[in-house]
Amino acid sequence: MKSLKIAFYTDTYLPAVDGVVTSILNTKAELERRGHKVYVFTSGYSISKPMVEISRHVYAVHGVKFKKYPQYRLALFPFLSASKLNEIKPDIIHAHTPFMMGLSGLAMAKINKIPIVGTFHTFFTHKSVLAQYGGTSQIAQRMMIKTAWPYARFFFNKCNAVIAPSDATKKILERHSVANTVTVPNGVDTKRFNPKNSGAAIRKRLTEGKRDKVVLYVGRVSREKRIDVILKAAKALKRPDVKFVFAGTGPAMHYYQHMAIDYGLRDQTRFVGFVSQEELPRYYAAADLMCTASTFETQGVVLLEALASGKPVVGVDHLAIKEIIRNGRNGEKFPVGDAGACARKIAKVLGSPRSYRETVSTAESYSVKNVTDTLLNVYQEIITGNGSSYLNEAAQKAIG
Repeated sequence: MKSLKIAFYTDTYLPAVDGVVTSILNTKAELERRGHKVYVFTSGYSISKPMVEISRHVYAVHGVKFKKYPQYRLALFPFLSASKLNEIKPDIIHAHTPFMMGLSGLAMAKINKIPIVGTFHTFFTHKSVLAQYGGTSQIAQRMMIKTAWPYARFFFNKCNAVIAPSDATKKILERHSVANTVTVPNGVDTKRFNPKNSGAAIRKRLTEGKRDKVVLYVGRVSREKRIDVILKAAKALKRPDVKFVFAGTGPAMHYYQHMAIDYGLRDQTRFVGFVSQEELPRYYAAADLMCTASTFETQGVVLLEALASGKPVVGVDHLAIKEIIRNGRNGEKFPVGDAGACARKIAKVLGSPRSYRETVSTAESYSVKNVTDTLLNVYQEIITGNGSSYLNEAAQKAIG
């Protein structure tokens, strides 16, 4: 394959860290390793000019803070990317978000007749998310809930192909009449996340030197992530020797901290806040297992990072997560919202962690290398114009 010029459009990028940013960084690094050129257009931060190159081939358009999530910015003038895009002349545009920057990427694709791929990374259409981030006005929230899926259809149906990170997400998109969908998972960096990483120092800090077990949650601390189920499971478990560690930030931090206190879990819970990318592999290494109760995931990259680190996972039997977890082999699943079952599954894994022997092998099937092979197949089919009907067949063969 010839070297491609690829333009990523995204409303979230460093220094914010979430699943979308992780996916972008992993894919960008692997594409560049193979000789392709990747240009990122994103919303900016405290910058003096309307658009600046904040790092090599990364261009930030000036933005304003998103009140509910201050590490994010809403681009004020997203179409300022036009001149730089015309200079680059990319072979394909990849929109990783459908908002201000993604919308400008879509417009640039149509104006310049450049093929465009869009990834549905997150369920921004979910009413619990819209209620949390859509402001306090009930009228505004109802309007956003009413228009979310129509907007998603408008945006993604104008793309040449729509990437779903999991088969479960693909089915939901198709149910809502989003066409030309293809499953391409987000890749996990199996070199950075591996069983050889040492978490001894972090484990000692979290357990205060005791021989306690560590159950880890990694991700946004927000209502839709259902951290309340994990806290209820911790209460039901009744094991003071098990520490529940929550790594991440978000608008519900104080809400869940107070919930932990109300449940009498002050000594069993640790809300450690933001964890740097450098420290994250050591947190997985420090844990005995990873747990999530989220019903919101389009894939669940953090579960794959934990598996790559050799750690079994306990997660909800729902959407993309149920595709990753294999009971008795790499972790355990529990019914949606069932804190008692979650507690029992945690106890089961803690009782026999070495019996879960397919942790690393599961993650390897989602490695950045394998996933990028699939993504490049999709790019190539779109660029050569062989038609969307071939996309799913090509992608499924690549995933193999």
